[in-house]
Amino acid sequence: MTKIKIAYLGGGSKLWARVFMTDLAVAEGLCGEIALYDIDVPAAELNKRIGDVINAQPGTVSKWDYRVYENIGEALDGADFVAASILPGTFDEMESDVHLPEKYGIYQSVGDTVGPGGVLRAMRTVPIYEGFAKAIEKYCPNAWVINLTNPMTACTKTLFDVFPKIKAFGCCHEVFHAQEFLCCAAHEILGVEKPTRHDITIDACGVNHFTWITEANFKGVDMLKILPKFIDKFYETGYCEQIGFEPQDFRGENPFLYGNKVKMDLYRRFGVLAAAGDRHLVEFMNNSWYIKDPADAEKWLYHLTSVSYRKKDRDEKIAQSKRIANGEEKIEVKKSDEEVVELMKAILGIIPPIISNANVVNVGQMPDMPLGAVVETNCAFSRDSVKPIAAKPLPKNVSVLVRRNCENIENTYYGIKNRDFGAIFEAFANQPLCSGLTIDDARKLFTEMVNATSAYLKDYYPMDKLNLC
Repeated sequence: MTKIKIAYLGGGSKLWARVFMTDLAVAEGLCGEIALYDIDVPAAELNKRIGDVINAQPGTVSKWDYRVYENIGEALDGADFVAASILPGTFDEMESDVHLPEKYGIYQSVGDTVGPGGVLRAMRTVPIYEGFAKAIEKYCPNAWVINLTNPMTACTKTLFDVFPKIKAFGCCHEVFHAQEFLCCAAHEILGVEKPTRHDITIDACGVNHFTWITEANFKGVDMLKILPKFIDKFYETGYCEQIGFEPQDFRGENPFLYGNKVKMDLYRRFGVLAAAGDRHLVEFMNNSWYIKDPADAEKWLYHLTSVSYRKKDRDEKIAQSKRIANGEEKIEVKKSDEEVVELMKAILGIIPPIISNANVVNVGQMPDMPLGAVVETNCAFSRDSVKPIAAKPLPKNVSVLVRRNCENIENTYYGIKNRDFGAIFEAFANQPLCSGLTIDDARKLFTEMVNATSAYLKDYYPMDKLNLC
């Protein structure tokens, strides 16, 4: 049994903490301490109680000592792994991120990665991550750091830029859904029993939430070559690939489901498979392509996820957490579809090396993207090592789309690092979702959005210089 300490920054998480804790509970060969740190101490204490409940479940094979820390240094001290999953600000701030741009005809289906919402979220998150990186360097410089916070690319970039020797990677499950999509294609077109995503090997590259699959193989079958038949069959009706749902369930009330019509259209255009969910993909391209207005979302078979829904969902999750902690509702201890614990075990050398997608600094694995930028490709996870694997080049027309977003994220990051409203604004105005704005309207929108979230910016930025951007 390998005993470790995991520092969980954002340990008051309303959902992912439960997923992480149950995955750890069924992780054979691991045990130790989970140090829960959150500025919302009662939320972390609630998760500690849930952790104790999980420890008592009959399906638990690995029991953990859950402890709440109010001091980040004490939480990090001696940690072997650091998991970071936070909400920068509140859903009130996210509400202005997502919905204020609608006044200017800009709609966002997610609003946490790129576009106006992604820029503002980065402005709140990067300063927090600067503090995380400094604290990690001081208290646990040899720990492996797993970033799970969006905007994934900007957060991971911050960690590496502030602490260059950090051992870190960003972890995202969006590519898994694309593999499931390919599993559905294998079942529908090849007539085989639906395989698991682990049966399909892929080459994927891009930036987080705008990653592309350039090769996919299932038992010697080139899956990209059979996709046209699958797309022709389901292009108009759509097809939901997510485990636990039926192909047409995206037509229901769940705003996180989609029919993959954008993904299928992009394949028809470029011959490679966009790996993220449609709700993310549409935000990386000019807003007139797939997300001009709410009617476009209906046409392309996805949803505009409102922040009011997120607030309702948050409240329901908090209520459920309290019921679980109080013993009023059972929690099922089983392995999720997430891969974080397996990657940890590979890094510890407990299991053989794993190849999976991860977000790390570009050292040449994507030569068509800027060196030093954070990109998402396959990486090899082995004992105390995460090494990026050189990716197959993207088609030129796709590379141009990815590069524009990659450069925008870089420019946004350095503008934030230098607390330069002018530089941040230029990256804001160059967002594909802002492509229909005049420069005057872009300035007005940027100013309004910054002012709307000023409570979380004023301690980091020279607010008196906002009107000079």
